[in-house]
Amino acid sequence: MELEHQFEVPADKATTWATFNDLEQVVPCFPGGTLTSVEGDDFEGTVRLKLGPISLTYKGTGKFVERDEAAGRVVMEAQGVDRRGNGTAGITVTATMSESGDGTTIDVHSAVNISGKPAQFGRGLIQRVSDRMLGQFLDCMKEKMVSGEGG
Repeated sequence: MELEHQFEVPADKATTWATFNDLEQVVPCFPGGTLTSVEGDDFEGTVRLKLGPISLTYKGTGKFVERDEAAGRVVMEAQGVDRRGNGTAGITVTATMSESGDGTTIDVHSAVNISGKPAQFGRGLIQRVSDRMLGQFLDCMKEKMVSGEGG
């Protein structure tokens, strides 16, 4: 399943790049996300979310597979297994940052692969949950950038 999002943050491209590449700042902004370890471009953590009537807790690993600061492009891959055996999830996220006025526009393409019980809910519900989680994530990240915590 392919998901597309575009948003703007109130910071220049360099600040945005530094903030979004700092997992210790990014992950706590992701609703239900917990970072358990980071080593170089590899990381581990958990994500809790509710999809329809199912509560899921995915434990997994991820890595940065590309970081091109000049192009403003970052690619991450992550995969996890639900601790209750409800299935697996994998995601590849490609984010491209570009200057726009007083801020930075970020285009995000996510390729999501979900198996098990959550897969039965289909694209519509997954898109709505994704949009809601992204909104919460962005509110948190924007607050960090405005308050000067980012970068």
